[in-house]
Amino acid sequence: MTTATPLNNRVAAGLVFLSSGAVLVLEVAGLRLIGPYVGVTLETSSAVIGVALGAIAYGTWTGGWLADRRLDPAKLLSPLLLLGALATAATLPIVRIAGEWLRGTDPTSVLLLAMLTLFLPAALLSAVTPLVVKLQLGDLAHTGRVVGRLSSVGTLGAITATLGTGFVLVATAPTSGILFGLAGVLALAGFGLLGYWRKRAPAVTALAVITAGVPVAVFAPDPCDVETAYHCASVAVDHNRPSGRTLLLNGAQHSYVDLDDPTHLEYAYTRWIASYVDELPAGRLDALHLGGGGFTLPRYLAATRPGTDSVVLELDAALVTLDRQRLGLVTGPQLRAVTGDARANLHREPSASRDLVIGDAFGHLVVPWHLATRELTEDVRRVLRPGGVYALNVIDGKARRFVRAEVATVASVFAHVALIAPPAALRGETGSNFVVLGSTEPLRPFEAPVDAQVLTGDGLRDFIGDAAVLTDDYAPVDQLLTYSP
Repeated sequence: MTTATPLNNRVAAGLVFLSSGAVLVLEVAGLRLIGPYVGVTLETSSAVIGVALGAIAYGTWTGGWLADRRLDPAKLLSPLLLLGALATAATLPIVRIAGEWLRGTDPTSVLLLAMLTLFLPAALLSAVTPLVVKLQLGDLAHTGRVVGRLSSVGTLGAITATLGTGFVLVATAPTSGILFGLAGVLALAGFGLLGYWRKRAPAVTALAVITAGVPVAVFAPDPCDVETAYHCASVAVDHNRPSGRTLLLNGAQHSYVDLDDPTHLEYAYTRWIASYVDELPAGRLDALHLGGGGFTLPRYLAATRPGTDSVVLELDAALVTLDRQRLGLVTGPQLRAVTGDARANLHREPSASRDLVIGDAFGHLVVPWHLATRELTEDVRRVLRPGGVYALNVIDGKARRFVRAEVATVASVFAHVALIAPPAALRGETGSNFVVLGSTEPLRPFEAPVDAQVLTGDGLRDFIGDAAVLTDDYAPVDQLLTYSP
């Protein structure tokens, strides 16, 4: 039994609450921090969660081992909190520098960047709880009560941090502010335990190192022009076309907009969709867009079919603001942006109200799984008028596992389906964008784009093969893409 003096119960609970909560703040913020470099996919989330849990396990085990080897575990609490503050403050510059070297979606890059982001600060902070528990076990008759109370407090700290970060901090502060703010709170707690007036030098040294991290982070390369609640967003100028702008979300090219010519479509998939829409009867259309991005196709429809009514369902309100500020977006009665989850807002659309629905929503390079299922497609069919068209943009690799499943899914709802893609992509020789067209009535004949081939009928059925239909109960979108280089 330790001879050290137990902490005040409130102080002990506060330390456990803070250290446990700090680990979860790091986990949530860490996903946003590495997203611009390795994408926001299921693999990225899994890596961050796995590394965080590994750090918790290792830190807790080490903290317990240290608690049993020292007569006074209290002397370790301040160093752990201050080291945790230093590691937290250093996370941002480390990831911004290392992220440039580790860009990519391969598992090695994802895991290594997650390790650099989380492991050290999370392990240091996880060692606090077993030290506090050891200090409070002055009476073996109350061991269960002490361990139960502190375990409960630690869990409450983790829950509070998860909800507070996800619902409040991310919406109100940039990732850099969250991390440096957390580092400051940890440092203050460490200073308080250390006894600032009695041991001034270590506290001043720690404060100096934390402060030094701020300019390092400022001058480290930042991939974001704007950090929204969902994206690291930036706009790049096309030096070959002065009026051209590329919108990048989480490091991936997302949209291209010509500020002077809304009919210029830079990306092939937008031209493929336009090639079909251009063959529809002349006149205005009622169009619904699942995903806004740079609003390229809504602007194209407004320019080529005056009077068209376009409603754009875009998750990220801050991205719409960026579009207005940097990409010349002008919304009004005939081009409206509705922010929030596209599936939830689609469900609010009146039945048989649209001639055209365009699906172009992506999280990094992946269609969000809940926008890829049969149930979603059935809701699209409900919103479309008889003969209306669903045009869906999909990205897949050479294995074509996801696009085959997605075509099977659309074909399970619409009687008439076509697939547009480069011939090499259809043969599985390269990755590409694919455009899926679906309608309840025969699709209008249209000339295949010069850079693409159109599959229908038996050719399309051969392409689908034995691919499974994606449903709300089974939609392993990320896994289908994992081995599609």
